[in-house]
Amino acid sequence: MGTLYIVATPIGNLGDITLRALETLKEVALILCEDTRVTKKLLVHYKIEKPLLSYHQHSKEDKRQEILGLLLQGKNLALVSDAGTPSISDPGNELVEFLLGKEPDMRIIPIPGSSAVATLASVAGIPMDKFVFLGYPPHKKGRKKFFEQVAGNQYPVIFYESPHRILKTLQELEALGSNLNVVIGRELTKQFETIYRGTIASILARLKKEQIRGEFSVAVWKG
Repeated sequence: MGTLYIVATPIGNLGDITLRALETLKEVALILCEDTRVTKKLLVHYKIEKPLLSYHQHSKEDKRQEILGLLLQGKNLALVSDAGTPSISDPGNELVEFLLGKEPDMRIIPIPGSSAVATLASVAGIPMDKFVFLGYPPHKKGRKKFFEQVAGNQYPVIFYESPHRILKTLQELEALGSNLNVVIGRELTKQFETIYRGTIASILARLKKEQIRGEFSVAVWKG
């Protein structure tokens, strides 16, 4: 039986990949990825030639069965996401759960590396020995409850947000109280990386003057 490697890839700066990750990608028979175009750029940069198979949030049972079949044939595979560590706000966890449900003794090995959660936590400037990660806020149903959980938590909360919803998200948080402190990372590790610190109102005012692009990581805690 083959081995599935869960390989973390850079969240922006291609230099952030680990030596072990590069060695793994060179040695496996096939790489599973969200978007073959995104992963191809990484592989071309490091002169790695490997066949790619798409696996993403819309992949169905037959794709998971195909992956299981490859592993049962003895092939070693790597799973990567478009950026960061697979299975964190990512469909990789569903694949791992499926494979272990079929073959409990299957070797699934983590190859750790970049993660936007850890990256933001490292520069937040507050104690991060305990914090809560909540992924992406719901788009519609459950948003109010989500932000109430963020605002009322006794520990710092980190979550992700898209450029299309960041203003709305901050406005919803602001409505829940003025005692919230925020650190926001935009385009972390990339050329136009920006760290916003301060009150929600001050960050909102700044963002409204800028052209909002890139993905956001948000840390919130009570003052």
